[in-house]
Amino acid sequence: MRRVTAAAVGVVAACLVTACAPPPALSDRSDRLQVVTTTGLLADIVGEVGGDDVDVVPIVPDGADPHSYEPTLRRARDVVYADVAFSNYLLLEEHNVIKTLDANLPEDAVNVSLAEDAVKYAAEIIPMVEKVNLDTIWLGLRAAGQGERYGASRVSDVLLSATGLEGPGRMVGYLTGSFGDPEVYFDSGDGFDAADGWRDDTAVLPVDAHTHMSWMFSEPGTYRLHLAARIQVDEQTASEPVAEATFTFAVGVPPAAAVPGRTVLDHGHADLSVDLDAGTLGVRHDPSGGGEATQRSFAAEEVVIDVPAKALVEIPSDRRLAFLGEPGTPVHQLAQAVLGKHVHGEIDPHLWQDVGNVMAYVELIRDTLVAADPDHALDYRRRTNAYLAELEELDDHVRSTIAEVPEHRRYLVTTHDAFAYLGHAYDVEIAGFVTPHPSAEPSLADRRKLVATIRDLDVPAVFLEPGLAARAPVLTQVADEEGVDVCPIYGDTLDDRVSSYVSMMRFNAESLRRCLS
Repeated sequence: MRRVTAAAVGVVAACLVTACAPPPALSDRSDRLQVVTTTGLLADIVGEVGGDDVDVVPIVPDGADPHSYEPTLRRARDVVYADVAFSNYLLLEEHNVIKTLDANLPEDAVNVSLAEDAVKYAAEIIPMVEKVNLDTIWLGLRAAGQGERYGASRVSDVLLSATGLEGPGRMVGYLTGSFGDPEVYFDSGDGFDAADGWRDDTAVLPVDAHTHMSWMFSEPGTYRLHLAARIQVDEQTASEPVAEATFTFAVGVPPAAAVPGRTVLDHGHADLSVDLDAGTLGVRHDPSGGGEATQRSFAAEEVVIDVPAKALVEIPSDRRLAFLGEPGTPVHQLAQAVLGKHVHGEIDPHLWQDVGNVMAYVELIRDTLVAADPDHALDYRRRTNAYLAELEELDDHVRSTIAEVPEHRRYLVTTHDAFAYLGHAYDVEIAGFVTPHPSAEPSLADRRKLVATIRDLDVPAVFLEPGLAARAPVLTQVADEEGVDVCPIYGDTLDDRVSSYVSMMRFNAESLRRCLS
């Protein structure tokens, strides 16, 4: 339905050079409406409404983690031919997925963020709440504000670069991905090179988002980390400076003595935060955890971040963590707390775990397809009505199935914070715990907390997404020791066993009933 654009020619040429094959599903030779989605889950839902009148393909394939997937050139080529694009967003998808979508989508194509726009169709959203169960402060990075003064959008990059460090040892700031693979943001061990713009010591965030990460210090003492914040509005423009600041860490030494007169941050949730609207770089902190709305702002020079003696751990033998040093070497570490690449905003983006929200998605998808392809409006509406009836039946089935679990056993213990909507809609208490970080050997305290959770709630089972058992060895080990089952549950992605949204929700409900009853 679309002629080949100049952008398409460029992508096709690049694909030929790199010997891409086979060709993607979308093209300019089809009589059907060409639709691209960010995830397979959304592609399934769009397919129910679009039927034979649309070709629909996802950027993130089934089985891949939408929080961390890096798009291929073939996926970018699909986007070039799209008439309509659907993302979930609310910072669910990896930023490069959104950038691939927005950068390659034709100017006259329709681009819809379902989670954000479905509120108009009565979708219910839940704030992202983070519970801090660590013995040390939980320290991340944040890009606050919308950056309107710079002309920022959802494809803009906020760059936080380490430009210098004073201290007695080496500092590394890094993030551990979904399957345990690390991504290093800052490493003082090889210096900070201004000549390349601190390329190798820069963390990149979307606008109005934050990320978890780990911080390792090789020696005790006082450290002063210099950070510079910049914003790059799009890939065609140079980055602009926003602010600079110096942050102080007291590592294994009394913070009040190391830097007298400052507020000591030693527990709760904090972010080294650039405020794009105010043009400042400082710290946001909430002693009880929670999101941006509950954080108090500090200038960098007002605080000292405590990395206490109890943060001393030994570097594990995992070869993926060899960049930290020799296995068994003692280091001080502030752990990431939540496993996986986890860049998010203030609203929980996993709306589909409440079937009622997907009904809102479906109505939005219907209206979008009708506007883009009015010749098939009656067919889109007919299929929508049939699918909405199926979803109403699904909603009743999930509710009645979970209701068969005795109320005193209706607890979900898992490692992925993707199920708040499931709990809210179907009366399940999310009793998940913060998992031990893979870069530190599980402590006795970690195990005691998990054992206490399982025993105090008397849960007969804990839940893991298929294929992610390696992320939670403590969960599976303790479950085995306590004689409770480890049962499957699906959060973000489909696979061969659960190949549609409806089958996913049925599977989850029946897994909860079977394992908790």
